[in-house]
Parts: sequence; C-alpha cells; structure tokens
Amino acid sequence: MIYSMTGYGAASRQAILTGPDGAPSGRTATVTVEFRTVNSRFLDMLFRVPDECRPFEPAIRELLAKVLSRGKLECRINLQRVDVGSAAVTLNDGPLAQLQALEQQVQARFPQAGGLRMGEILRWPGVVAEPELTQDTLRDAVMAAAEAALQQLRETRAREGAALRQVLLDRVDGMLAIVTRLAPLVPQLIQQHQDKLTERLRDAFGLAAPEGIPAMSREEVAERIRQEATVYGIRIDIAEELSRLEAHLQETRHLLQKGGQLGKRLDFMTQELNREANTLGSKAAAKELADASMELKLLIEQVREQVQNLE
Repeated sequence: MIYSMTGYGAASRQAILTGPDGAPSGRTATVTVEFRTVNSRFLDMLFRVPDECRPFEPAIRELLAKVLSRGKLECRINLQRVDVGSAAVTLNDGPLAQLQALEQQVQARFPQAGGLRMGEILRWPGVVAEPELTQDTLRDAVMAAAEAALQQLRETRAREGAALRQVLLDRVDGMLAIVTRLAPLVPQLIQQHQDKLTERLRDAFGLAAPEGIPAMSREEVAERIRQEATVYGIRIDIAEELSRLEAHLQETRHLLQKGGQLGKRLDFMTQELNREANTLGSKAAAKELADASMELKLLIEQVREQVQNLE
C-alpha cells in the first residue's frame, strides 16, 4: 500500500454516567474524536481537546505514532452530555446539613435576615447529586473512538494513495516513452551535426592564410577537423544521460509497485531525474532534444508535486 498524507477520520462512542451509588444513571456522554491530516515533512500533531480528555493525550499520540510516520495531524475531541429518559436526581445530605447549619448561624446574628429560597438551596454546590463520568469510563470511550477514527483515516489515506500511485505511474510511462523515442536518434543527430561542423571547418581552413602565417598542410587540416568534430560529438552526446534517466525511471516504477513509505525516497528520485533532464537540455543540439528536455521537465515537476503528498 501507498498512503497519502491527506486524510480525514471521525468516530463517536458513548459513555454512561453513574450516580452517587455507582449505578448507571439515565445520562450518557457522547465522545467524538476527529482526525485531519495534511502533508508535512515530519509527523506533527496538534490537539484541541476538553480538559476532561487532556490526560488521554499521551495515549492517543502513542496510538498515532505506531501507524503514521509523516504528516501534520489535527486531533479534535468533543464531549457532550445527553439526558436519556428520566435521570434520577438525589440530594446530598452532607452539604445540605452544612448549608442548614450555616443558615441558622447567620439568622442567630441577623434575625432580620430572610431564609434561603428553594432555588438558592438547589444551586448550592454539592447539594444536588449529579451523575458523574468516571475517568475509566471516559478513557474507554475516548480510546475506542480514537481507534475507529484512525482506521477511517488510514482507509482515506490509502484510497488517495492508490490514486496518486496511478498518476505517478502514468507520468513515469510518459517519461520512459520520451527516452525510448530519443535513444535511436542520438547517433543520427550526432553524425548530422558532425557533418555540418566538418563542412564549416573545411570552408574556414580553405580560406587564404593571413600574411605572415604559413598555410597548414592538407593532412594537418584534416587532422584538425577530425579532432574538432570528435570533441563536438562528445559534447553533444546524450546517450549517458538517457541511460541514467531510464535507470532512475525504472527504479521509480519499482518503488511505486513495491509500495510502503516512499515519500522521501521518491522526492530524492525526482531530484536526480531533474538533474539529468537539465543536463540533457544543456547538451541539446537539435530541436528534437530541446523539446524532449522541456517535456521531461514538465512531467518531472508534476511527479514532484504529487510526491509531496505521499507518506
């Protein structure tokens, strides 16, 4: 498999709140974990979670690090409490008795002070026994949602990775076709340019020598023309560049077919391909070679842009 660094995954799980006696209450909490990833050179994680879920962040990081190697990831956790049916609500005798004693002490000093109203009593902290979400219950819900969201994220990244692999293979095929088309033309193009150079040199050496400079013999002229033509032929010979291009392209194809974490390796391969394409362009002594160099550079740039999204 080849994975893209762009993906999305989300999952929700429910946790049951317990009453003061430890029995399940009529309330639940819905935990939603959401993962978003984009391309990045390294694995970079950003967490936006409520305070209740902050203790579970190290466990989620460890879970993600086992599966992901590159990409900028944003994790969001949403915690929402929901009433289900009629939840049993009770009073805490301890806080209620303390509040009553405080009221009596105040009224003993300030007889004119009125008594507490019902709403004031019920809003006093600790008087009403609210169902609570235990740490273990919340942790189980958060980690279960995180695992499901991660699985969805992996599936998304795998689908996009498969599409990217096909795009890259098409570009590699296009570049191999260019190399295959150019290889048989190289000797012919070199010979044509050597013939043109030889003709020009003969015309140049055939001119009368300036006064005071002895004319070159016919053998010396022929040898000089041969040397210049040979040097020129070596300078415009692109056979070596084409061979390296083909080798790099075959290795790129092999890597894409093999799969795995290829982002950094393919990024290096695009640099090598671009280097050979630039050399090919600098040696281009014919329009066919110059056009082929431009086509190769365009395809290599398309490959480089897509490789930036691979894990």
